[in-house]
Amino acid sequence: MSVKPAPSSALFAGSFALGTLSAPDGPAFPALVTPDARVLDLRVAFGDDRLTTRSILESWEPALPRLRTLAGDGGPEHRPLADFRVHAPVEPRQVLQSGANYRQHVVDLHVAHRAPDDDRSEEERRAEAAEIMDRRAAEDLPYVFIGLPSAITGPYDDVVLPAWAEKPDWELELAAVIGRPAHQVSVETALEYVAGYTIANDLTDRATVFRRDMPQIGTDWLRSKNAPGFTPLGPWIVPAESIADPDDLRLTLKLNGQTMQDESTKDMIFNVARMVAYASQTARLLPGDLVLTGSPAGNGMRWGRLLRDGDVMDGSVTGLGAQRTRCVAEAVS
Repeated sequence: MSVKPAPSSALFAGSFALGTLSAPDGPAFPALVTPDARVLDLRVAFGDDRLTTRSILESWEPALPRLRTLAGDGGPEHRPLADFRVHAPVEPRQVLQSGANYRQHVVDLHVAHRAPDDDRSEEERRAEAAEIMDRRAAEDLPYVFIGLPSAITGPYDDVVLPAWAEKPDWELELAAVIGRPAHQVSVETALEYVAGYTIANDLTDRATVFRRDMPQIGTDWLRSKNAPGFTPLGPWIVPAESIADPDDLRLTLKLNGQTMQDESTKDMIFNVARMVAYASQTARLLPGDLVLTGSPAGNGMRWGRLLRDGDVMDGSVTGLGAQRTRCVAEAVS
């Protein structure tokens, strides 16, 4: 099932965005979407029945001017968005995720995850976390790990909370979408490899982040972050040229109508260019890949309120639109 987004006067910034849509009982297809909620099937426009959003990104440089022209045509082949189901905008081959990248979020988590034998005051622990963040920024060491594409779901689809997940939490994020192969690129050139941006909600089961059987192993991101549907994505890929400054966007997540996260990407320790450049030093980033840039303060651990059956999350990022997902408890036979 899916829940429809709240109405908006403009879906996103710029003259067009990319999406992946389907008609009732029809196959998914790559679409050009306009801010006034009109849709163009890009298979028809490009004359290629095998076209996908990812294949468009694989030829992003020649495709971009063509997409601009199509967005301006506004012909009768543009149909109402309401006629279609919205899926995750792209199927990436790789998902690079970032942890501990918003200063206030890290400080809050540092306080919330206090060791049982730590009897220091909250003020002392906050000061310690701030010092750690300053050192990381100076040493230019982002924290990046791998997510699974199978965890991705659509921006309006239900999110199934696994029966084993004791503390499922939300983490709204800005995601950069790669537009051409990037390997060992510099910070100065990193944004040239970004085709556009989208919204991700990188859910985490806090209870399984750290291994209980052997704490020395450290974090277990497979278990805590990669259940099916734990990464609602989209709705759109908004071209980078339509976003004036990715390091000055507002991220807002509401839980059942109550604002929980409300922060600017200015609070990131490592900005988008530094994140993309850092990830590319090890991995060869490919068109359609996602680089998630971390989540700001205001997660469930901060509020002492985790996700449960029936919750509705509304997430938005400046210029990128909004997603709405409902939580559904896994049926246990």
